[in-house]
Amino acid sequence: MRAARLIKMVLLLQSRPSMTAAELARELEVSERTVTRDAQALSEAGVPVYADRGRAGGYRLVGGYRTRLTGLHRSEAEALFLSGVPGALREMGLEDAASAAQLKVSAALLPSLRDASRTAAQRFHLDAPNWFKEPKTPVLLPAVADAVWDDRRVTARYRRGEDEVVRELEPYGLVLKAGVWYLCARVAGGGSFRVYRIDRFTAVDTGEERFEREPEFDLPAFWEERAEQFARSILRARVVVRLSPDGVRRLPYALDSLSAREALADADPPDGDGWVTVALPVESEEVAHTQLTALGPEVQVLAPESLRERFAGDALRLAGLYHPQDGV
Repeated sequence: MRAARLIKMVLLLQSRPSMTAAELARELEVSERTVTRDAQALSEAGVPVYADRGRAGGYRLVGGYRTRLTGLHRSEAEALFLSGVPGALREMGLEDAASAAQLKVSAALLPSLRDASRTAAQRFHLDAPNWFKEPKTPVLLPAVADAVWDDRRVTARYRRGEDEVVRELEPYGLVLKAGVWYLCARVAGGGSFRVYRIDRFTAVDTGEERFEREPEFDLPAFWEERAEQFARSILRARVVVRLSPDGVRRLPYALDSLSAREALADADPPDGDGWVTVALPVESEEVAHTQLTALGPEVQVLAPESLRERFAGDALRLAGLYHPQDGV
């Protein structure tokens, strides 16, 4: 424990011109007295740590000293590629590995480049969870993440409807989509690749057996293909609508964007009023009612008649709210 702290202290001093005892204590999560003892231990071990006295004083390395202890461990290097997603790192249990990796990189950079991580973080940020939803981290996510990093087979128990199913899986990759964690895995023994919601896992047992990954497996491409398949699979109904020019512009934001754009591309040219008639694939009449309501007067439902009647009823209720009868 202390050896790791001493190494971290050297790396901190190497990455900055000087640090006060208070700053070091905060970074190392120890007392200033411990910092003093650690600095003395480093000095006795031949590391040229020098203490400047006074209000502007602090600890620094002298003589251009540079440690060779900047090699990244495998887990640190992998975590470094995710360092722009701090929330995801924390949920997978990789926050410490990423912190160590960033520190080692900072220590190895030229002084003029050592603020690169700070300046980049001020310009780019990935916010994966949806707005207005309280993110929930699956309890078993760290265990699944460990298996993914180490290419270890797992025996997973998960909920499928009212039942629980047990599968032996080869976990290939994790995806964070709109605040929900998914595992892309292959059924052990040469089975197919599937996608599992990690919050539906009830138990995960990681064994010692490793599996050989398929070299051609491409996680982003696999996820994109499966996400598109899923989006299309749930679009089992069809409605016909007329859209104003503004309705055409807003349609991809109200429905599944890919299906909306494909439907618009297949539509006939605008009529004399500039409106376009479109046949839209939708999940259900209920869902279509909710989604198309967002377009307000920029959409007119033509079919099915049951959905048309629902919108006609909505229009009468709205008219009553905004143009009430006398005395109401």
